[in-house]
Amino acid sequence: MSEDPMSEWGDGTRCVRAGLPEPTPGDPFLPGPVFAAPYHLDPFQGQGASPNGYGRPDNPTRRLLEAAVGELEGGDCRVFATGQAAITGLLLTLLRPGDTVVLPTDGYFPVRAFATNVLEAIGVRVLLVPTVGPYPSFEGVRLVLVETPANPGLDVVDVAALAERAHAAGALLAVDNTTATPLGQRPLDLGADLVVASGTKALTGHSDLLLGYLASRSADLVEAVTTWRTTTGAVPGAFDAWLAHRSLATLDLRLARQSANAAAVAELLAGRPDVTGLRWPGRPGDPAYPVAAAQMRRVPGVLSFDLGDADRVGRFVEAARLVAAATSFGGLHTTADRRAQWGDDTAAGFVRLSCGAEDTADLVADIAAALDAAGPV
Repeated sequence: MSEDPMSEWGDGTRCVRAGLPEPTPGDPFLPGPVFAAPYHLDPFQGQGASPNGYGRPDNPTRRLLEAAVGELEGGDCRVFATGQAAITGLLLTLLRPGDTVVLPTDGYFPVRAFATNVLEAIGVRVLLVPTVGPYPSFEGVRLVLVETPANPGLDVVDVAALAERAHAAGALLAVDNTTATPLGQRPLDLGADLVVASGTKALTGHSDLLLGYLASRSADLVEAVTTWRTTTGAVPGAFDAWLAHRSLATLDLRLARQSANAAAVAELLAGRPDVTGLRWPGRPGDPAYPVAAAQMRRVPGVLSFDLGDADRVGRFVEAARLVAAATSFGGLHTTADRRAQWGDDTAAGFVRLSCGAEDTADLVADIAAALDAAGPV
């Protein structure tokens, strides 16, 4: 990939300008979605005369989104229908029977389920390791995949140090950047070979679409992933791609408010004896803070804590006016998700709270009142 043309600009400018075509009088800033399955072909040259031949591998709206995300991540990007499609596509593109992959025990649980149900069944050896380690020797390992900050526990790993270890053993390192977003950290700058993420969450941030992506600076890896996507058809539709690109422009603004809200909510929760296990990597004293402070450009608006049991979580959310019970995270609306109900290995009262873009004072007051109303365990 060529030198980042927007490297001298701030995050807000980069988000607003990312992936836009050169301005042409009379054209919109961001062209509308192109809806097409087949395209007109040259009667003599066929597909080679145009970048668009058929809608599964070719769509100009999708390419503009890929350019935008690639500019923010600092690599060549390919988007997928969902984050799960992106991460399973990565695993099945790179791994063959007899290979070994290292996956996080505390990352997104469907990835572990996929490893157990699919990867091990085809002869891939799976090693599960906590995000913060200790890590085994990487000798003989084909791929190391980490999610940092981990979801839902929010541990953080030193990507540069892990990349050095992986590469010394001949392994590839992939980083799930869903929670951080490319404004929070750029794993490719830290030595990772690939970035994978769900764009469903904070990247697009309006809780109205599903999206995933992969990015890399290796042409060979991008080509392999592109072939996989074309073969399996795991592409997003044109309207979702356009909607994602439009939403991307406000990423800097959304993250700023969400992070500020998380900092204020973390301070509130830290002072309450009826809340335990508080985690937010942006708070001094959090176990992840030293690495996060050195590695991350900003900390996301997601935090976690424990309210003791499932019933108290229910009472808390029911009493809140600004906190909705919902899964996923990174949206405009503050949400609480009791992760044990989805299969995560967490306590019954464990809550992942995703701070939205509400006014900080309103959100803090509402959460405090809801906790009071929820009563004791």
